[in-house]
Amino acid sequence: MTLLEQVEQALDTIRPYLLTDGGNVSVEEITADHIVRLKLLGACGSCPMSIMTLKAGIEEAIKKAVPTIKGIEAINLTDVDDPNAVMPENYR
Repeated sequence: MTLLEQVEQALDTIRPYLLTDGGNVSVEEITADHIVRLKLLGACGSCPMSIMTLKAGIEEAIKKAVPTIKGIEAINLTDVDDPNAVMPENYR
């Protein structure tokens, strides 16, 4: 199984939750140094909780299933300076 197939399989474990809220995610690139670059789609692309979704959901699922992945980046993540952004350390 290729690295991309492994990452897609990991994403398939979290996709039902994303789809429930009108969102999804696509793999844009896996770099030579094993960084996964994602694009958040639908509601996930503009959601103020997208930082939480990336860190607590997507990143955890990928790293657990594919330990060779060194990092995950979203190319269209809600900016941390956005006053509506919800940061993982502030979510309670």
